[in-house]
Amino acid sequence: MSKTSTIKQAAEVFTQGGIIAYPTEAVFGLGCDPDNDVAVQKLLSIKQRSAEKGLILLAANYSQLLPYVDDSAINEDERRKVLSLWPDAITQILPANKNISSLLCGDFDTIAVRITDHKDVVELCDLTNKAIVSTSANLTGEKPSTTWQQVQQQLGSEIDFIVKGKTSGLLKPSTIINGLTGVTIRS
Repeated sequence: MSKTSTIKQAAEVFTQGGIIAYPTEAVFGLGCDPDNDVAVQKLLSIKQRSAEKGLILLAANYSQLLPYVDDSAINEDERRKVLSLWPDAITQILPANKNISSLLCGDFDTIAVRITDHKDVVELCDLTNKAIVSTSANLTGEKPSTTWQQVQQQLGSEIDFIVKGKTSGLLKPSTIINGLTGVTIRS
């Protein structure tokens, strides 16, 4: 199967409310449609992750994040700084739109977002024209999967589709910072 048809198949599963695993910069992610609460709940259940923690959204561009980020709470200088850090393996905590699911932001009034240049994620986000939920493909407390084979072994029976690609080769998951203050939360 060609890479393009694989991503198209992943996009169909995503659109139908399925859970997919896909490569990111350093680890494989588990993802679903951020606007489908049933899918998000299923993802949290598979991962055995508490809903209070919130989730990361990945996107190909900032416009795909606008339904989830309260852009009006970010001034022009802050926005310029936020955008200057992408695309890169830097997840930024930004003000969340009030109308999004609490499953995405957990107990916070902020949301974790990242614009990536990983080709598989960019193609998936472009095909669906939206951001994708992204949390490491592993059970909570276990080591994140770095290959599709590890995902298959640990979670294969639980998820609907695996994009059998490669990570970008980074050695650790994304750095997480507060996008408005620059304070590092995870390095």
